[in-house]
Amino acid sequence: MTDKLIIFDTTLRDGEQSPGASMTKDEKVRIAKALERMRVDVIEAGFPIASTGDFEAVQAVAKAVKDSRICGLSRALDADIDRAGEALKVANASRIHTFIATSPIHMKMKLRMEHDQVIENAVRAVKRARQYTDDVEFSPEDAGRSETDFLCRILEAVIDAGASTLNIPDTVGYNLPHQFGSLISTLRERIPNADKAIFSVHCHNDLGLAVANSLSAVMNGARQVECTINGLGERAGNAALEEIVMAVRTRQDMFPCDTDIDTQHILSASRLVSGITGFVVQPNKAIVGANAFAHESGIHQDGVLKNRETYEIMRAEDVGWNTNRMVLGKHSGRNAFRSRLQELGIELSSETDLNAAFTRFKELADKKHEVFDEDIQALVSDTVATADERVSLISMKVCSETGETPFATVTLSVDGREVQTQMSGGGPVDAAYKAIESIVQSQTELQLYSVNSITTGTDAQGEVSVRLEKGGRIVSGQGADTDIVIASAKAYLNALNKILSPVDRAHPQV
Repeated sequence: MTDKLIIFDTTLRDGEQSPGASMTKDEKVRIAKALERMRVDVIEAGFPIASTGDFEAVQAVAKAVKDSRICGLSRALDADIDRAGEALKVANASRIHTFIATSPIHMKMKLRMEHDQVIENAVRAVKRARQYTDDVEFSPEDAGRSETDFLCRILEAVIDAGASTLNIPDTVGYNLPHQFGSLISTLRERIPNADKAIFSVHCHNDLGLAVANSLSAVMNGARQVECTINGLGERAGNAALEEIVMAVRTRQDMFPCDTDIDTQHILSASRLVSGITGFVVQPNKAIVGANAFAHESGIHQDGVLKNRETYEIMRAEDVGWNTNRMVLGKHSGRNAFRSRLQELGIELSSETDLNAAFTRFKELADKKHEVFDEDIQALVSDTVATADERVSLISMKVCSETGETPFATVTLSVDGREVQTQMSGGGPVDAAYKAIESIVQSQTELQLYSVNSITTGTDAQGEVSVRLEKGGRIVSGQGADTDIVIASAKAYLNALNKILSPVDRAHPQV
């Protein structure tokens, strides 16, 4: 009998800790709905005590999602746990995930606690969390560098206190696959009450081993994997959900378990997260990269034409390639557009937002002959992004001519006041950015400027991602348009609006 492997997605929490990957409440809900459609078992929606915005986002996800369990993270502190319990009160099914550090370096340098104090705090936290939900997960932070004997002691104690899931994190991505798998096996063998809890893993990718370590743990008895879409996350990221799921699904000859994930929604979820965060998926990324199922070599092409399995170990259609290319056009009506949004798992908060998105769809359909799902995802992101802007684009005129210095005339609305200026630059985008900066005077540093085509063809929308830094704070901005210069201005303004919105929040590490 095949065991079930629980998929715990932490894109909305750990994924958001990537510098510049902050998401709004509405963006978190959109991603959560995509994860629900994919049949993710547990969605870690955030860290409720981090800020008012985080609390409201977790609460909004808990209200919107009915088929996945919603989880909130908390340190082993009463205030954290109470805040998580309050945010999750409206959830159809909830979980509180509480953690405390257990490695010698963390206990000494960060917590300044002795072993018995750490156990006491962990037990108290689990018991308090049980007052809000019967599903409590406990993580010994930096377990990968913790003493095995101490791990056995603290995990036995939290199981007795009511923890039903034990998550073993490789917090700094230090472990090797054989080592990490052996740790899981040892813990399961040595902890007397291990059979009363599900063992989980949360691996970071600092050495590029997050997926390998996670799969080694699964082979040694772990039955939950914490992962993120596209491997997004702190520093080098986390184990990629799509790679975990497809490795287990493809190698059923080796794994004694499988997931309930509907894999045909993997690609659309990947593109949604990439579009919202501005973290572009590299072409050679496994499963969801543009080249994942492309064959350049003549030998490979010949083999695939004769028999797909000669060079493909899984079908592109199984993860969403070429399965959702529903085409709308300028003659498509409002109901068709609404229906397609529902099929894509996109729920707009009001009729006003729907009308705004439909208006943009019609404008795009006049420019393009065919509007694909990817275009719809991008225009909805664009519509939501412009809802509460302090600075917005009214009009822009650019001129680029051979032998002449490019210039841009930009008109912005700044806190309701219309301002216009003209600047020259090395190119039309440079001129536009200088004009915007001369008006806003944000004093930010542009760290990244990236352009990608959303679909094929010269009439395709260009999607621009920018990353700005100011005073150590990093934000990302995205914009899409068939005119790449306008898309560039939208992306820059999207990032500037985030910089202009002060954020005071804490980031946990598990």
